[in-house]
Amino acid sequence: MKILLDTCAFLWIISDASELSTHARELFVNPENDIYLSSVSSWEICIKHALGRLPLPQRPEHFIPAQRKKHAIETVPLEEQATLYMTRLPEFHKDPFDRMLISQAIVHQFNIMTPDELILQYPVRSVW
Repeated sequence: MKILLDTCAFLWIISDASELSTHARELFVNPENDIYLSSVSSWEICIKHALGRLPLPQRPEHFIPAQRKKHAIETVPLEEQATLYMTRLPEFHKDPFDRMLISQAIVHQFNIMTPDELILQYPVRSVW
């Protein structure tokens, strides 16, 4: 299975947080699954860190790649096809980062790992 991590799922995985569901944790450690982090999530983390809303032990440009490598998470770049797909999404979710993750998941046929119920209203496969 190809799984795209929601930003919160990535942060909970790397910190082994209790907020991560048991099923999500099992999917993440299953070697048959390919796990991805979008460059959109990296961007979101950088913005929140710069605003002082997300403390990190290192600067994001060091922290994010190091954590991806440590946890064998691949990166997904933001491509034009996904940005253009956003115009087809209904306005259930106002967060532009989440809307872009939804677009990427649909375009690339990922399952998105998220607890966000607003995302579940879209025609995207999700796991949690």
